[in-house]
Amino acid sequence: MRDVHSNSYFDPGDRRAERVGDLFAGVAGRYDFINDIQSLGLHRFWKRRLVRLARVGRGQRALDLCCGTGDVTFALARTGAEAIGIDFSGAMLAVAERRAARLEDRARREWGGRVQFIECDALQLPFSESEFDAVTISYGLRNLADARRGLAEMWRVARPGGRLVILDFGKPANRWWRTVYYAYLRRLVPVFGRLVCGDAAAYAYILESLERYAAQEGVSAMLRELGALDVRVINLIGGAMSIHCAVR
Repeated sequence: MRDVHSNSYFDPGDRRAERVGDLFAGVAGRYDFINDIQSLGLHRFWKRRLVRLARVGRGQRALDLCCGTGDVTFALARTGAEAIGIDFSGAMLAVAERRAARLEDRARREWGGRVQFIECDALQLPFSESEFDAVTISYGLRNLADARRGLAEMWRVARPGGRLVILDFGKPANRWWRTVYYAYLRRLVPVFGRLVCGDAAAYAYILESLERYAAQEGVSAMLRELGALDVRVINLIGGAMSIHCAVR
């Protein structure tokens, strides 16, 4: 049997956050490029759908956890909302800040929203209860040392009636498609990591983390345990990706 802890970036224990931090520090500069390659650009469509499901606009506030280089944070701001992106990786936030600096004042005025990035831990958010109209996380819940605690923090800072929207890798229900998908993650995605970032293990990590991730059913159950309303799952490309939506 394959050792599910063989990847140098995957640690199910106390060093989980440290190892994930090392991973993103190493790939930050090429992160967006390799995402385009491994998803054939589809991640951009999925993130836009996440933002639509967040249903925010002018005069509202949105929080984007594990924001990385800022794709979703910027998209939330384009709706006119005040968007705050948080991440614990300084290297990823440095890329997001460079992107923000390139934005012209005219574009900021057209959006009507504001963008801010903060380095902090998604498990200990520096915000009071009920501050945000929407709280999003894309490709981050799977990486948290404690996904249940991460969801509880999202829940805590969302206003009553606010939306929680989660995009991440999923586990296809169809056994044949799941086998094909896992083979892609096991064999091809690490090749992209080696060619683009010089580090195959950084992208072999995706399958390692997915095998331990609660995915569609588990995340839905945790949201319901919190008391979330209207919990639903939108499966993308046969469940290889999924979006969870819920209302506080």
